[in-house]
Amino acid sequence: MSSAQYDVLAIGNAIFDVLVRTEEDFLVKHGMAKGGMALIDEARAAAIYADMGQATEMSGGSAANTIVGLASFGARTAYLGKVKDDQIGKLYSHDIRAAGVSFDTKPATDGPATGCSYILVTPDGQRTMNTYLGAAQDLSPADIDEAKIAASAITYLEGYLWDPPQAKEAFLKASKIAHGAGRKVALTLSDAFCVDRYRGEFLELMRSKTVDLIFANEAELHSLYQTSDFDAALTQLAQDVALGVVTRSEKGCAVVDKDGVTLVPAASIEKLVDTTGAGDLFAAGFLFGLVRNLGYENAGRLGALAAAEVIQHIGARPQVSLKELAQQHGLAV
Repeated sequence: MSSAQYDVLAIGNAIFDVLVRTEEDFLVKHGMAKGGMALIDEARAAAIYADMGQATEMSGGSAANTIVGLASFGARTAYLGKVKDDQIGKLYSHDIRAAGVSFDTKPATDGPATGCSYILVTPDGQRTMNTYLGAAQDLSPADIDEAKIAASAITYLEGYLWDPPQAKEAFLKASKIAHGAGRKVALTLSDAFCVDRYRGEFLELMRSKTVDLIFANEAELHSLYQTSDFDAALTQLAQDVALGVVTRSEKGCAVVDKDGVTLVPAASIEKLVDTTGAGDLFAAGFLFGLVRNLGYENAGRLGALAAAEVIQHIGARPQVSLKELAQQHGLAV
């Protein structure tokens, strides 16, 4: 296997985030399931946006947030995702490249607008997402850059990719290329509701070794195995995939492989502001530790540190250099 040009390449739904702080009654009024992600059409997107008031707007998307976090740690990164050649698409492309990420996916010239997610943050810091996929759903196998994937140590995929049919095909093509080049494939389960929709297919991806590494939070793990018994679900995860990483909010994370379980505590915070991007940035830190061969415990600590940074402000992208933050906490990166 040749040395990698990129540490991690991520493939995801390229989504522009529109965030606003709101009260619980806004969710009730609009019939939203708190803490989840719902797919919406253009008309519902317009209705929610009109009712949101003043918002914070920035580039987002789960895997894109992770890859920007990795770049902030100093990793060599690339991203594949579909935007339209419109104003928001141009802004999205500029943002991700400015973060130090290689992004060359050809924008769509017709069809739906660049995707947007309307994110409501309640006073307890929980985020509820309403996502209009737009151009993101048109990511197809033709957009998969074979050379880049073959040159990436890890290809990282988001579970949300399983919603658009063409993206699902792109996902499988990418995994085949990565494994053909002797590389690894990671998948984040993204959302408990996403797992509910595709449980059988996700389990098949794991058991068929289409993916080597799974990221999940507690809710996603319980949904995957349809059990409330955490230890039983963790044991099953260790049997189904080479490496599993489960985040547990303030309880830290559990890393499982054939040799056992490694528990890593959460990083302390002063105030929880917005959980948007917590899992995405945790994955960034963990993947960075993994590609730098720092061991599971240090990888978990880097993940916890990145997650702690992002939940203390609005938005899903880091506001400080994660490399410098890690060094301040005694983690050599």
